[in-house]
Amino acid sequence: MLDITKLRLTFKFFNLKPSLNPRFHSTAKTSLQIQLHPKPKLPSKSTIKEAQAALLDYLHSTRSLQFLDADNMCKNSPFFIQTLVEKTLKNEKLVNPKRLISRYLRYHPINEFEPFFESLGLKPSEYIPLLPRDLIFLNDDPVMMENYHTLCNYGVPRSKMGKIFKQAPEVFRFENGVLGLKIKAYEKMGVSSSVLVNAVAVSPGILVGDVNVDFVEVVDMLKDIVADGGDVDSGWIKWDFLDEVYCNWGLMRELLCLLSDAGLRKEELAEIIHRSPCVVFEESGGRTLSMIGFLTKFGLSVNQIAPVFLEFPQIRMVKFLANLRVCFQLLTEIEMEAAEIGKIFQSHTLFIGSYTLKTTKSLLGCLNVGKKRLCAIVQENPHEMKKWILGRRVKPLVSLREEEEERSRAGKTEFLLRLGYVENSKQMNTAFKVFRGKGAELQERFDFIVNAGLTRDEVCRMIRVSPQILNQTTDRVKMKIEYLQKTGYSVSDLVSFPSYLSYKSLRVKHRLSMYNWLIDNGAVEPGLALSTIIACTDRIFLQSYVNRHPFGLQVWEDLQKEIHSED
Repeated sequence: MLDITKLRLTFKFFNLKPSLNPRFHSTAKTSLQIQLHPKPKLPSKSTIKEAQAALLDYLHSTRSLQFLDADNMCKNSPFFIQTLVEKTLKNEKLVNPKRLISRYLRYHPINEFEPFFESLGLKPSEYIPLLPRDLIFLNDDPVMMENYHTLCNYGVPRSKMGKIFKQAPEVFRFENGVLGLKIKAYEKMGVSSSVLVNAVAVSPGILVGDVNVDFVEVVDMLKDIVADGGDVDSGWIKWDFLDEVYCNWGLMRELLCLLSDAGLRKEELAEIIHRSPCVVFEESGGRTLSMIGFLTKFGLSVNQIAPVFLEFPQIRMVKFLANLRVCFQLLTEIEMEAAEIGKIFQSHTLFIGSYTLKTTKSLLGCLNVGKKRLCAIVQENPHEMKKWILGRRVKPLVSLREEEEERSRAGKTEFLLRLGYVENSKQMNTAFKVFRGKGAELQERFDFIVNAGLTRDEVCRMIRVSPQILNQTTDRVKMKIEYLQKTGYSVSDLVSFPSYLSYKSLRVKHRLSMYNWLIDNGAVEPGLALSTIIACTDRIFLQSYVNRHPFGLQVWEDLQKEIHSED
């Protein structure tokens, strides 16, 4: 039964007028009407500025919001502004859009929380769950605005406030003065305002509950580390590394303690933070702890791992750890003993993590060696792996056996000469690239096609037109010829269309079975050219032949499922 409510919603969405009888409203008519209502153009820059000015005047003068709050909402809520323009201005050529928008706002109060949340860096999909159910005016939520202004006045960027609303909404529900007391508590414990501002923007959870002891200890440890090298506020904490995920100060404290206990001096830790900040700050040090745990499985102690960070390459820790794992996978797949893998990781950790190696399959193919040979090469000189970096061209270490290669080339050359190719000619060189297999295999396939009922000259002409047919195994050629004959064609039809033998078995079975069914049901006449049936695209075949029978498409799909299940 037709759902009238859904139908009305559909017409409303596409701005269409339903017909008197919606049951007979055709799809074609709907498509035409949709084309007559193109997507509206984006407002011009001048219109946007007029809308911003009108909204600013409304928020500040009419709604009595602070000027800085209103100004930030107008300048940093493009989605809301565009929606407002689309609602109020139907004609882009109107003389005074500001006046019209102001007039609209006078009689149509807006939900002020929408531009407010958007101006704080949230997308509509992110702030919709945060919208209050029973409020539309910001001043009706004085608790939220009080805490919001406390953070603004302290120096937290408004563009970072959205993350606080998402991760720690409790911050904006504190009673009057509580948030200020929390900030002062951190300052009394030695956390400077600049550090606290950045920390709140990255990790707003430190304002929830009691003082975050891990955060304070991390700041104290960094102060101690850079005591002789500078102030913590002067760029020592790399906030951009912490902004990607929810900051975990406990992990960072654990890492700093681990590196200190491993014997690294303060100046060495300061050098690591300065040269390779990702070691300490990337994912709050979690990636580094994962790397240390990974390497300890190979027998390395933390004291052996720590010096690696002093020469850490200019890459992210996540990449360094991924490179270690790729190398481990390579050594495992070439069946190297666990003890030998441990030795390599113990002595060559730095360069193994600095480069991304090719996959095992790719490397074995490029080097033209087996697993045992490759394993021996790595054990003899692990630095050989530097030549196997992803993206770098790798030369074969060893070639195929000369005798076998010569026999294969000689057999293929002899076969091509019998077909009429001129030795060392361009045509022969091209044929060498096309033909796959040894000379004996090519000759066997050639003879099989001849024995199927063709003359030698006919097969030679076929190969010159479609040389790739000799890359098919005799079993595949036999199957395709049998299917050909079942449909009423003869082997001689291959002479005019030799490419038939190169098509996939599934395609051949599917097309010929369908064609045979169409003949049996009188939908098509027998005797169509083989190339017409096989070479055309599925769309043309369906349109030209299958659709001639009312059940053709169903049979086509059934045959496809049946043939796929057989293979």
